[in-house]
Order: sequence, then structure tokens, then C-alpha cells
Amino acid sequence: MIDPFTVLSEDADLPQWDVPELLAALYGSALGLDEPCVVANFVQSLDGVVAIPRVPRSHAIIGDESEADRFVLALLRACADVVVVGAGTLLASPKGTWRIDRAYPPAAEALGELRARRGRPAQPLVAVVTTGASLDPAHPVLESGALVLTTVDAAAGLRASVPDATEVVAVNDGETVDLAAALELLRGRGFSVVLTEAGPSMFGSLVASRLVDELFLTVSPVLAGRAATARLGLVEGVELLPETRIAGRLRSARSHGSHLFLRYALA
Repeated sequence: MIDPFTVLSEDADLPQWDVPELLAALYGSALGLDEPCVVANFVQSLDGVVAIPRVPRSHAIIGDESEADRFVLALLRACADVVVVGAGTLLASPKGTWRIDRAYPPAAEALGELRARRGRPAQPLVAVVTTGASLDPAHPVLESGALVLTTVDAAAGLRASVPDATEVVAVNDGETVDLAAALELLRGRGFSVVLTEAGPSMFGSLVASRLVDELFLTVSPVLAGRAATARLGLVEGVELLPETRIAGRLRSARSHGSHLFLRYALA
């Protein structure tokens, strides 16, 4: 079990849910989220890299195998009604299940209790946003049952290829999935807390459309470096400054060893 976090700062008006004592003791307070909300979670290196394409488990390597980072990941998943990922995230995590008990097993019982106190099922639903081009239909998360959000043109082919346990929903016409419409569909199904663990390209699209309410960002002490091969930053695929200013407001800051755990309001 990890040692408790050191709380460096925290807004007095942050919501606090009915959280099991173990989770509150480790985190330094009872976590809560404003509802409804879209929350993103990332870990980045000290020099701003969040993903190293084609390197298995690059997020864990960037996070320097931090147990504290895995605890925050598990805690946010336990708070979520649905976890949204992209097909690229599935490719980067071929064995990923997005289960709360596998993210940080030592606190699995308390994480499950948090969901029970909120009247939620044992695990959050996993929703995959994809046009189908790079989706692996044999991925274990689809075998166990997920929700695929796609376009009208891609829906029929995906229904024929994914396991019966997974539902395929056509969100919109066109070549790409309308992320605002996808989030609206999730809210219409009663999913109040949406956690996005998609990569930096989808995060960039969400941020550019001002669809993300909060960002939980772990800053790891390792340096990733950059050379000829692409290494991805937090926001990819869109340009913001100087034309578009999107700035976070720091709501809390924690430390655990040499890792920083930052929480920003973006909306």
C-alpha cells in the first residue's frame, strides 16, 4: 500500500463525496467531482511527453512505474460512470481492461465500496470512439462488453466484427465521430461522470471544443527526450495559441515522492 499523499494546496469549495476511509486517508481528503462532468487523466514526463508510440506500456514508463499514479488512475475510474478511449488507446494497451481492481489492487475493496455507495455497478462502462479503421475486434475489453461509438457508415461493419457483448452505436454521419454528440449520447444514457483516457489527439479535439471540465495531470520526474521519432505531448492535432487561449485553474496540488499530482478546472 502506498504512503499517503502530501496535500500542497486544495480549493475549499471542492466537492467531497462519501468516500471510504482508506481512500480519503491515502489521497489526503475525500475526492468529489462536480456533476455532470467530463474529466481527463494523463501522466506526463518532466519534459512534457505523454506517449511514446509503438512502445508497450509507454504511459507506465513515462510515469516511472509510480504506484501513486496508478492509485489516482484507479480512484478516478472508481468515480466514473463511463471511461472513454479511442481505438489508438486500445492498440497501445492490447491487454487493457480498464477495471478499477486491476489499476491498483491493494485498494480494490475500498474502490468497489466507493462505487457501491454511489449506487454504481462494480465496473465503469468502457466506451470506444472509432471509425473502425484501426479497431481490433478481438481486444479483451470488447470481449467483456463495451460500447462502440462510431459513424453511420462504419456501424454495420463494426456490428458484424465485434463480439455480441459489445454494443455499436452510430453517433453521426460523416468521416469522423462528432465528440460533442458522442458525449451528449452518453449523458442521455445517464452517465454523469465521463472519464476520458483517450490519447493526446482526441484530448486535443475535446479541449479545442471546450468539452473537458477538469484535467488530472501527474507530472513524473523522468525526462523522456525527443529525437527523430515522434513523442507526443499532452495536446496533439490542434493549434491553440496564439489565436485560442484555453487555460486551467489549479484546484488542487499533491505530491508523492518526486511526483506531482495536479487538478485543473478547464471549463
